[in-house]
Amino acid sequence: MHNNLMEQTTSLVQIKGIRDGLLASFSDASWEDQCVALISQIDERPAFFQGARLAMDVGSQVLKVNDLVDLRDRLSERNVVLWAVVSESPTTEKTSQLLGLATRISKPRPEERKQFAEVVSNDTALFITKTLRSGTRVEYPGHIVIFGDINPGAEVVAEGNVIVWGRVRGMIHAGAKGNRSSFICALDLSANQLRIADEVSAMLKPQKYPKPEIASINSEGRLQAELWHTG
Repeated sequence: MHNNLMEQTTSLVQIKGIRDGLLASFSDASWEDQCVALISQIDERPAFFQGARLAMDVGSQVLKVNDLVDLRDRLSERNVVLWAVVSESPTTEKTSQLLGLATRISKPRPEERKQFAEVVSNDTALFITKTLRSGTRVEYPGHIVIFGDINPGAEVVAEGNVIVWGRVRGMIHAGAKGNRSSFICALDLSANQLRIADEVSAMLKPQKYPKPEIASINSEGRLQAELWHTG
């Protein structure tokens, strides 16, 4: 029975090495079956996949945000980073770009990052393409751009700006070495605590209908959040 399951999952997904990591290609099947097949292969060889960067070729499969977010989180739990989704479906391609995933595997970084080029200028920036879970702490001597959520109990500390293409529920400290012109922006900024240089905000209440916000130090020297216009 176990061998039959392995043969079935192997026939649904083929994995090969490419220049930028691993590429998973799927046979015709439901998205649920394809996900089960992929996760099964990873669980069969956890040491091989540990820390891998994974791109997927999903053919004409039409995928929505929740489909990819759910799989991305399941892969992240196994220390596998989903960085690209190649698709013949315009809907899936748009969904992938919205989540900061590359849609051309010849490009090492997601198309979405172009939107942040002016924000992070030419300074050193760290790009993270996964959700940060409780107990995770990230520190970097530059800007940090995160394509994922920051869960309660996670901490992000940057000497520059922090940009989050997702939901913030943990702690963020921008301008950690005293740069009061640094800022923090996110699609949903309901953090446990925000800090910019030596200014600290109180806990922000979760919004019923979240809108992108940017936090900075205003002319009065106080940390405040306002709508972030990304267009």
